[in-house]
Amino acid sequence: MSNPTQQDQRGNEQVGDRRTQQQIDASNWLPITADRKAKWYYSAFHNVTAVVGAGVLGLPYAMSQIGWVPGMVVLILSWLITFYSFWQLIELHEIVPGKRFDRYPELGQHCFGPKLGYWIVMPQQLIVQVASGIVYCVTGGKSLKKFFELLMPAWGDYRTTYFILFFICLQFGISQAPNFNSLKGVSLLAALMSIGYASIAFVASTIQGVNHRENVTYGIRSSTLAGQIFDLLNGCGTIAFAFAGHSVALEIQATIPSTPEKPSKHAMWKGVVVAYVVVAFCYLSVSLSGYWAYGSHVEDDVLISLDKPAWLIAAANFMVFIHVIGSYQIFSMPVFDQIEQYLVENRGFTPGLPLRIIARSLYVAAAGFVAMCIPFFGGLLGLFGGLVFASTSFFMPCIMWIVTQKPKAFSFHWISSWISIVIGVLLAVLSPIGGARTIIMAAKTYKLFS
Repeated sequence: MSNPTQQDQRGNEQVGDRRTQQQIDASNWLPITADRKAKWYYSAFHNVTAVVGAGVLGLPYAMSQIGWVPGMVVLILSWLITFYSFWQLIELHEIVPGKRFDRYPELGQHCFGPKLGYWIVMPQQLIVQVASGIVYCVTGGKSLKKFFELLMPAWGDYRTTYFILFFICLQFGISQAPNFNSLKGVSLLAALMSIGYASIAFVASTIQGVNHRENVTYGIRSSTLAGQIFDLLNGCGTIAFAFAGHSVALEIQATIPSTPEKPSKHAMWKGVVVAYVVVAFCYLSVSLSGYWAYGSHVEDDVLISLDKPAWLIAAANFMVFIHVIGSYQIFSMPVFDQIEQYLVENRGFTPGLPLRIIARSLYVAAAGFVAMCIPFFGGLLGLFGGLVFASTSFFMPCIMWIVTQKPKAFSFHWISSWISIVIGVLLAVLSPIGGARTIIMAAKTYKLFS
């Protein structure tokens, strides 16, 4: 007869086996790890959809807050730093032989320890993704409203809230897509739309600038020193928001097949290079032409500044609407993954369609409700951009690289990483101040659900 100690040991082993099997079953069902058959070009348009989004429309406004030379310096420097930090994340995905860090928090656990690493990375990544979802709801609603104002003026009299609500209703259905790879069609369409509306914004702004630039001024927007400082901080936050794709980089790479002979980093990097070429075209063309055409009077969403020809600007706004539908999904999929992983592995829920429908619908409803309450587009970009986007895109990958790779002092990677860390920390600390002020100023004239 076995003694109680042996029985307890066997019982613990059985519980452990059941838990391991449950985790395996969950891994085969969760949206990040369920399908690892992605092609390199999937990562290209996933990353275009993730990076080029609401942020590009706010770049001319950010330029008007900062000025020509500082604006271009911040924009180009941000592109270089985030391109480099993207490479670091891709390399770190399989830094341990035979293991893949499929999610940003998992890499954090490897770098900083199981508990500390999780709680350093997870809240920041979650805020990035939830904040992106909120901002994309606002952008989608405003762009759809502008579309109708231009083509059917009577429809433009409806509250912005109704258009945001329509966007949210679409997301209830699309959010039931099981995993990243099932979104490839949506993501491809969204990526094409981003190139389309960026091109329209560039061409229309250029035409506007050529024909109607007599009264355009290029001074910094605010006339007071305090206002100029706040605008500078908010502008930097807006630019930080424009490079937010890092928070989903590892999750996108997790969908690409990997073998020792052909690791996933090669396909992922190929896709990111293509994506960042597109990013450079979209960001430079829109920011330069928009600020050149409208100067310090440009709107916080440059398409709102454009009104002729009406059909072309309407088309651009509708492209934005289609694009942010895809962007919303790219940023929400890791949130769905985290919610479902918690419910299955920690709360014992059974993986399946009912769990997916209920969990995702509750999230979509909550994010949408917040978007309808505070649609302060420009301020949201600065506030969220500075709070956490700077961390996940600018300096967190560099800190992880230093911790794991320990580059030699004053080597290229050591210097590059520390420059990125210093700039990123400054963005994270200072730019939310400007974003918060913009929201406060807008709130003075805003009515709830207007």
